[in-house]
Amino acid sequence: MHIEPGVVDGAKMVFAYGTAAAAAGYSVKLIVDDLAGHNIASFAIRTVLATIGVFIFFELLPHFAVGVSEVHFILGTTLFLLLGAAPSAIGLAAGLLIQGMFFAPSDMPMFFVNVTTLLVPLFAIDALARRIIPQDRAYVDLAYADVFKLSVAYQGGVVAWVAFWAFYGQGFGADNLNAVWTFGAAYMLVVVIEPIADLAVLAGAKALRGGGLRGLFTHRLYNAA
Repeated sequence: MHIEPGVVDGAKMVFAYGTAAAAAGYSVKLIVDDLAGHNIASFAIRTVLATIGVFIFFELLPHFAVGVSEVHFILGTTLFLLLGAAPSAIGLAAGLLIQGMFFAPSDMPMFFVNVTTLLVPLFAIDALARRIIPQDRAYVDLAYADVFKLSVAYQGGVVAWVAFWAFYGQGFGADNLNAVWTFGAAYMLVVVIEPIADLAVLAGAKALRGGGLRGLFTHRLYNAA
């Protein structure tokens, strides 16, 4: 999902600064909402776990350059279901920042572009979950269909933003169209894998329902809204 340096540049970067600022502002709202239902220690632990997870997803899991960008197993839906929207948002931004600062400095000029690409789809699945998941159902009790919808929404959002940045920065030439199509087709294959990973993780969390690790996860994982 990385947009490479040069795809968006010059005055066009102003829009990326604006979208990233809007994402940061909405993240603050999510943080306030999260702290209304969790204590600060739980929030801090979940944020650290999200950041570590994102770093592992970016750096250690397989990733491939395809078309206009790279295909990563971000597992954004997994983070959301286990840790909640606010810690996941901070974790995605912090993991991306750590990767750029220490492992891929050439990506830093595109930080605001890439952080928008990661966060806005997360906000979308947070809103979608409130609409499609019954208020009396804990996340550990979700069916495959529910998880699949969330995964499609997140991964589809990432693809949509990558396509937007590519067309915004480079226009609609044949080469760019082909690069975007190739990336989108490859990236959506992640949807085949992520719901299975989500269900496996939720099954593991369900097995720990009576244990002492509940504070490591979002309240909604084991409880009704």
